Amino acid sequence: MPRRSPVRDPEVAPLEHLRGELQAGALVAARALLGCILERRIGRAVLRARIVETEAYSQDDPASHCYGGQTPRNAPMFGRAGLTYVYVSYGMHRCMNVVAGVEGTGEAALLRAVEPLQGIDRMIAARGWQGKPVRQLANGPGKLCAALSIGLEHNWVDLLADGELRLIPGRLDPQETIIVTPRIGISKAVDWPRRFAISGNLYLSRRG
Repeated sequence: MPRRSPVRDPEVAPLEHLRGELQAGALVAARALLGCILERRIGRAVLRARIVETEAYSQDDPASHCYGGQTPRNAPMFGRAGLTYVYVSYGMHRCMNVVAGVEGTGEAALLRAVEPLQGIDRMIAARGWQGKPVRQLANGPGKLCAALSIGLEHNWVDLLADGELRLIPGRLDPQETIIVTPRIGISKAVDWPRRFAISGNLYLSRRG
């Protein structure tokens, strides 16, 4: 699978265009995030990974954290588009969402898998993944947060600002297409087609 560099040409994928897509809601955001670059700076180290798989969650969704309304835990989901919502799964795994939609309405896109691009050795060390397949280094929401050293301290981060954790707009390569399937690992609304992935990408959490 060819690897892409971040797209910085404002005529190709301007930041404001990405902001608008995130504001359009979780379903649009989950698709628009595919191909974007997630950048993590740790001191002088720069880690970059390409988003290849997402899931959409909204307030009308029984599987969503915000289905029952706003709480202290899910409050970021009701914030402005582009913020992070980081939570702990099964008491150990950190998972990160990109907040979407209109402020005051709970919506977000879960980052399910990324393709490591830069700083791969640092990601491998963070996960203790030496000698194992790189394609499985960050192919899950908990794995990608561990690889990029993303924790609860990164809750409420504005990914559209120039900080230590940010999004760089990107786009799909001409030969790439998006598949839409039911989400993974949930017990409610299991048939809803809200998982978005780059078809055939080697770094997905699950093929197809």
